[in-house]
Amino acid sequence: MFTAAPRKGESEPERLAADRVTQIGRALRELGIGWIAAYSPQAKGRVERSFSTDQDRLVKQLRLAKVSTLEAANVFLEQEYWPEWNEHFAKPLSSVTDLHRSLSKEINLAASLSHVEQRVIGNDYTFSFAGRRYQIARAIVQAGMKRRSVRVELRLDGTLQARYEGRYLDIFECGEKPAAAPAAPARAGRKDHNAGGKSRWMEGFFDRPGSPLWQAVQQSNARG
Repeated sequence: MFTAAPRKGESEPERLAADRVTQIGRALRELGIGWIAAYSPQAKGRVERSFSTDQDRLVKQLRLAKVSTLEAANVFLEQEYWPEWNEHFAKPLSSVTDLHRSLSKEINLAASLSHVEQRVIGNDYTFSFAGRRYQIARAIVQAGMKRRSVRVELRLDGTLQARYEGRYLDIFECGEKPAAAPAAPARAGRKDHNAGGKSRWMEGFFDRPGSPLWQAVQQSNARG
């Protein structure tokens, strides 16, 4: 969820050097939030034992309680299973100190919680995103921008922002991306972790109503 899976034949040092993070991993890094990967057998074992307990004990208790609906199962969890679980395994808090950090002025929460991709500025000062082309306003064009990278942020509210060398640009949509010439068949490569690959648990998530631009990103990923 936080980093992309190692590529075939890639060693652990090579994977660490590549530093390929997912959108969640990037957002956590920008927000200064550290995370600990469960690489150790001990950590994985604890999780697996917990799953085994839930999948074995809980299923049997639901059957004995004659629970047959989702609503009844939720009531059973809240009133029977979790209280008993907490009584056996929960530990009292050693401190009630709030360790949350205040949001500093240096952190742009809306930017970090966006879907972020890198694009290259064309010779006509445009870039493509989700099958559409965007023009950088002439008033803010500067020398050296051509063929340079621009950070594109699709915000949660559906708006699109482009940041170049630390400052946001004035952009406007100028039409769809020109169709590319047919290319010779090539061996299928590994799909980039930020270009449309998604786990099965996300199935149906993007089918929910959203902004047109978010839907365009999904359609573009599906074609790619």
